[in-house]
Amino acid sequence: MAGRAVLLIPHRSDAADEGALPGDYRKILAIVREADGPVQVRAVGERLGLNASVRGKLEPLRAKMTKLADRDWLHKRPDGKFTARS
Repeated sequence: MAGRAVLLIPHRSDAADEGALPGDYRKILAIVREADGPVQVRAVGERLGLNASVRGKLEPLRAKMTKLADRDWLHKRPDGKFTARS
């Protein structure tokens, strides 16, 4: 779009529903929502089938989860764990 920036991950308030998110972000959101409480990036990575023992494999996932938190889809706690927004 000429002259306009388009966000791949829209702010929650700007999107009608999570269907506006790319598929991998919807999967992350679903995993966090299914959890009994706050989740670590490692736990989400394991559910996604990533090799969680290699830190470098988790950093892109951490960036995606942080982006979801920045856009108000998730909440990032001070301890680094994530929870779903209600």
